[in-house]
Amino acid sequence: MKKVLFMVLWVLSTGAFAQGIKMPAPSPGQSIKQDFSLSAVEVKYSRPVIKGRKIFGDVVPFGKLWRTGANSPTSVTFGEDVKIAGQALKAGTYQLLTIPSQFSWEIIFNKGTNGVFNYNPAEDVLKVKLATTTLAQSVESFSVHFANVMANKMDLVISWEKVAVSVPIETEIDSKIATSIEKAMAADTRPYFESASYYYETGRDLKTALEWVGKAVAANPSAYWVLHLQAKIQAKLGDKAAAKASAEKSIALAKEGKNEDYVTLNQKLIQSL
Repeated sequence: MKKVLFMVLWVLSTGAFAQGIKMPAPSPGQSIKQDFSLSAVEVKYSRPVIKGRKIFGDVVPFGKLWRTGANSPTSVTFGEDVKIAGQALKAGTYQLLTIPSQFSWEIIFNKGTNGVFNYNPAEDVLKVKLATTTLAQSVESFSVHFANVMANKMDLVISWEKVAVSVPIETEIDSKIATSIEKAMAADTRPYFESASYYYETGRDLKTALEWVGKAVAANPSAYWVLHLQAKIQAKLGDKAAAKASAEKSIALAKEGKNEDYVTLNQKLIQSL
């Protein structure tokens, strides 16, 4: 009787004690955020682990809706309007669902009003089918990351086991920046350097870019990075003598500022002339 009583008390006490223990989640959550275009894209998801199991075609059946992770639904927030594999998607937060098959996945962006377990296809906002890629190395923890990030396009990559799917994301940025530059140039404080940089990088009107960078140099004549941009624009316009002179001034100022990176950049520019 004493042994039984002792066991009951031990179970009760350890049960109460266990309730106060914080244990690691079997599928820990992760949030990733990528600055993109003029805003950002953020993904919140859980990361289940293989643990020796066969995943696709077994744990995750082919041809059936999957919450694309574990625990809470995976969500994606776009800070501005984008295109997913060429299809328009408005800014906002969406539930990311998928229907995996052996050689392709259907990617679904859903309003997710009632959660993943009360999926309503009427709330689907966008659906695209994308081919899968077979990986050389197995990915143990389910993973979502951003790759090939550029100013106006990047890929959202979903990978687990030896399967990966890249979801191409694009946004229109040129007209937005061009409009903002026009507005900024009408103000009292004008962003000459930034505007000239954008025009140079995107191959716009280089004569206007040269005019703007000249004003930026006049406003800050010791800024070697501004002189370097001026040299690049002059070189692209074919004025090699002016480009060399600007680059040499930039080198002298960069040495004063102990910035060897700009010394090297200007030296390479002069060599290219």
